[in-house]
Amino acid sequence: MDATTMNSERRQFSIKLWPPSLNTRQMLVERMTNNLTTKSIFTQKYGILSKEEAEENAKRIEDVAFTTANKNYDEEPDGDGGSAVQLYAKECSKLLLEVLKQGPRSKADNEVVTPENISAPRETFFDISKGQRAFIEAEEAEELLRPLKDPGNSYTKICFSNRSFGLGRPEAEALEVMTIFSAALEGSILKSLNLSDNALGEKGVRAFGALLKSQTCLEELYLMNDGISEEAARAVCELIPSTEKLRVLQFHNNMTGDEGALAISEVVKRSPLLEDFRCSSTRIGSDGGVALSEALETCTHLKKLDLRDNMFGVEGGLALSKALSKHADLSEVYLSYLNLEDEGSIAIANVLKETAPSLEVLEMAGNDITAEAAPAIAACIAIKQLLTKLNLAENELKDEGAIQISKALEAHAPLKEVDLSTNLIRRSGARVLAQTVFQKPEFKLLNINGNFISDEGIDEIKDLCKKYPSMLGPLDDNDPEGEQNAEESGEDEGNAGELESKLKNLEVGQEN
Repeated sequence: MDATTMNSERRQFSIKLWPPSLNTRQMLVERMTNNLTTKSIFTQKYGILSKEEAEENAKRIEDVAFTTANKNYDEEPDGDGGSAVQLYAKECSKLLLEVLKQGPRSKADNEVVTPENISAPRETFFDISKGQRAFIEAEEAEELLRPLKDPGNSYTKICFSNRSFGLGRPEAEALEVMTIFSAALEGSILKSLNLSDNALGEKGVRAFGALLKSQTCLEELYLMNDGISEEAARAVCELIPSTEKLRVLQFHNNMTGDEGALAISEVVKRSPLLEDFRCSSTRIGSDGGVALSEALETCTHLKKLDLRDNMFGVEGGLALSKALSKHADLSEVYLSYLNLEDEGSIAIANVLKETAPSLEVLEMAGNDITAEAAPAIAACIAIKQLLTKLNLAENELKDEGAIQISKALEAHAPLKEVDLSTNLIRRSGARVLAQTVFQKPEFKLLNINGNFISDEGIDEIKDLCKKYPSMLGPLDDNDPEGEQNAEESGEDEGNAGELESKLKNLEVGQEN
């Protein structure tokens, strides 16, 4: 998402043996502590440890064994965790024996006896997102964050996703848990921080204030699905003192609105190295869209831009087109469902035509784009020879627009996916589009569902891809009799050949 997929995404199994619960880990520490403080063959030979010394060593052993086993689990994402459990037990047993052989430390020795081979690997990624979604209470948070309190830890990436800090419990308790997390991390030099999928709100953001204020080297920040309102967005802007090194900022699925967008715009303005910016599904309207677009003008290194599912409107689209002229390195542009209409879409297409030579993904679905804007969009597409994915679904391009887009795609060898579903396309436009894309060597999927393609047209298209039927998406929402009474009346198929012939020699870039 996103920009960043964490290792928490795994194939689903009915039973997962890893990771062990906090209670299981604590129980193992207690068991090892008992082994070090009670009579046995080994303690009779090497000596019994004091309760304090045994507990310190047991915690260290468990932590090292867990880190080793967890690394093994990450390298085998399709497993059920069985091998990680076995390795966990084996490492604990081995390290426990090493401590027993060392014997109790002398009274003059203030350090914990730790064999050289107990030294933990220098982990840089602290991730608590694995396993099932769970509530984290204050006591659990203290235990969970214990590794972060170890002196000299080398963590630079933190992921708190898939955890609810007191969600569904008293607000004071939730904020206390968040404050514990923040205090544990305060002063750490982090490069990546993921606080996604938490019910933060303004109070939650401020609970992380100590952590956020202490960060001056952040390169990645993820605040997705956090219930961040206008006030919370202002808190984010206030509490992050430095974003000069920020390369990734993802702010998906919040309730930010126009006023909140103004605050996020200030963060963007202070992020000159930004390469990946996502601010989708955040309820931003025209005013917020204009502010955000103006802020993006300073981000000349931008490679990936995702603003989907907002209400920028024409005015926001025009402002965005101006900003896009500064982004020569763009490779992925997601501008679906922004209410751009023809005017905004044409302005953006005209600018992209002159910049972003390495564009690979272009999405402008659901923007009320008609055939009037097709020449400008086709002219832009024709130049983007590295394009692999095009999504213009849920517009009103009709046959005329579909044929112009098809012509623009003729020389695009890397093309893999095209979506022109729900565009009032009939047999003529669908046939030309299919003829164009199915001959591409790398092509994977054409989606033309939800259009008005006749049964004969469907048969033609299926025949074109009979060697590779998987290239054609489902057609269960296609209406072969669509617009028959209003427009076709038996004339469509007769006029189709004429329309196709008329547009066959149309030059890409021709405005009328």
